Amino acid sequence: MIWTTILVIVIGAILKFLTCPPSALVGWFLSKFELHPKLDSKDITVSINGKDLHIEEKDRFTDYFNEALFLNRNPIFQGNEKLFLNPETDVIPFVINIKGRNKEMNFFVYCDGNDDHILVVKQRKKKVASYNLRSDYLQRFTTSYNRIETA
Repeated sequence: MIWTTILVIVIGAILKFLTCPPSALVGWFLSKFELHPKLDSKDITVSINGKDLHIEEKDRFTDYFNEALFLNRNPIFQGNEKLFLNPETDVIPFVINIKGRNKEMNFFVYCDGNDDHILVVKQRKKKVASYNLRSDYLQRFTTSYNRIETA
């Protein structure tokens, strides 16, 4: 009789855990599939035109990138990945390189200054995804930095 009670309690606890997992576990699982992840400035390098940004600029850029609003995802059809990775534009992208234990990703951030959005191209291994962000601070930062670089 005791074994039956213990077995029912254990099965009940397992079912309760499976039907209502803790928030931390759900957050960790969903972060694996996030299109626009939150970046930590310690784990990344940010460069433009082959030159790394200074630590203060990198921290500001990372904060602006993390606070940016996700607008929409751009459809990429098979075979068109190179058009997004190397677009025909005069804008020099900011390149964010993330190297972790088991992940290596590159983000290419294009801000034209004429548009009200920022184009981000995310590359992980051979997969490419593109989406648009909106951030006034990031737009001001990128356009002012591009003006300094071209001057």
